[in-house]
Amino acid sequence: MTEIETGKLKLMVVDDEPDNLHLLYRTFRRDFQVYQASNALTALDILDKEGEMAVIISDQRMPEINGTEFLGRTVEHFPDTIRILLTGFTDVEDLVEAINSGQVFKYITKPWKPERLKAVVEQAADIYRVVKKRTQELSRALRRESLFNAVTTAIRESLDYNSMLQRIVATVGQTFEASYCVLRPVEGDRLTPDQFCYQDPKFPDSSCDLGLNLLIREVLETRQSQKVLSIHDEKACQKLVVPLTWQQNVLAVLALKQHHHARSWQQEDIDLITGVAEQAALALSQAKLYQRLHHKQEQIRAELEVARQIQNNLLRQTMPDIKGVRVQACCYPAREVGGDFFEVFVHPKGDLWLAVGDVSGKGVPAALFMASAISVLRRELSQESPPLPNVVMQNLNHTLSDDLISNNCFITVVLARYTPNTRELVYANAGHIYPLVWSYRETVETKPKYLKVRSVPLGILPVWQVMSSQLILAPGDILLLASDGVTEAEVLNTKDFGAQFVDSAQRVNRSMLNQEGLWQLLKIEAQPLHLNHLLARIQADNRVQEDDQTILSLEVL
Repeated sequence: MTEIETGKLKLMVVDDEPDNLHLLYRTFRRDFQVYQASNALTALDILDKEGEMAVIISDQRMPEINGTEFLGRTVEHFPDTIRILLTGFTDVEDLVEAINSGQVFKYITKPWKPERLKAVVEQAADIYRVVKKRTQELSRALRRESLFNAVTTAIRESLDYNSMLQRIVATVGQTFEASYCVLRPVEGDRLTPDQFCYQDPKFPDSSCDLGLNLLIREVLETRQSQKVLSIHDEKACQKLVVPLTWQQNVLAVLALKQHHHARSWQQEDIDLITGVAEQAALALSQAKLYQRLHHKQEQIRAELEVARQIQNNLLRQTMPDIKGVRVQACCYPAREVGGDFFEVFVHPKGDLWLAVGDVSGKGVPAALFMASAISVLRRELSQESPPLPNVVMQNLNHTLSDDLISNNCFITVVLARYTPNTRELVYANAGHIYPLVWSYRETVETKPKYLKVRSVPLGILPVWQVMSSQLILAPGDILLLASDGVTEAEVLNTKDFGAQFVDSAQRVNRSMLNQEGLWQLLKIEAQPLHLNHLLARIQADNRVQEDDQTILSLEVL
């Protein structure tokens, strides 16, 4: 409990009659620390020197300054003081003014009854104690809220974990007028080499001495706050160390040192610093979690970048130079890695094999199946006499179906074999979108030919079966294989899909490109066809790429 609650309160008696003054002193000296003044001016001097009184008893009728005026002068500097007025005559106007202005708690007429006066003074003292207690509680609450707001603001304004620690230690050090303040992070119940410090400019030589380091280690072991007051060369030095604990884990240790300060840290200060430490510990735990997640994300991002490079290298980087045909291919994953792939393989006997595939899903799982599919496909095509496309598909399904089925994945793929000498195209389709064939030598009004023979995707059934289909390509014909990431791209719903600029009002109506929309774009593409330019037009209109986009073309010259 505080001195106000348990000790003697200060009481001042003011009266120009010595007998009354002495009587008042003798009445209250056992219960109060009594100050005497024979006039108002002397009383004001005592207040300037001794500070606030719990109770002031003043005579009304005094020379120079009367009681009402004197008590009125004390209100501004000592609003919590309880004032009692003694009057020997009935001056109603003065009393009403004093009471209405809040200057006087009670007035007592002379001659007073000691029991009555003592009862009034005891009541005044009780009221003063309650007022001071509530004022102190409010002051502590405001101080706590102010400090918490300062720490919260410092945390929110911090750019990273280290700057947060520095802002916390600076805020606490300044608030508690510490000469030196240090915050030591803890990892695995051990202090890290890092430390974040605040130094009061008035004490440039202050630092973390051996004694403070010992306290820090003791707090880390006991997880209890430590306070030490030491005297060296008649100079006081306070040290206070508190742990920052969250969910029974010490995240950091905060240490403060204060030189030659008039007021030592009280339990109230320790409780306040402990409260701030709890708040800071919560913020640090969240910041550390964010830091770990950020580091993990950076690590994953770096690993995915390596995976992207590896996956990109799996695809053909250059197209073969074959007399009588021109081959192009593009693949743009929606993420760092994807499930789309293409293959362009020239067999030693002269056949040109083309494939475009799409593994269900996105990201790393799809990329792993994509790599497996390319590996198995190249093994099949590298045989001395590769089988027909439908048999290659059967072999692919046989090799991959167990893993695909167990992981609820499937692969759509179209595989074609082109023989340059005969211009024969043999193909098989496992659930992929229809390939397009058209001739750039014919008019733009010509409809494309969709190669519609296909079966279910790979990985759906243990045994995949379908017959290959074939056709003869003529000079000027173009075969186009694409993934559904192209045909399902969201574009403006306009009549002219190739428009470069449209009115902003049209942008509210978007729909899938679909194969018909792709054909509309192909019709207005300049010849010779450039797939990079075609995809750039689609992606410019498709603001968010939701799926991998792959496209391959074979042009018979």
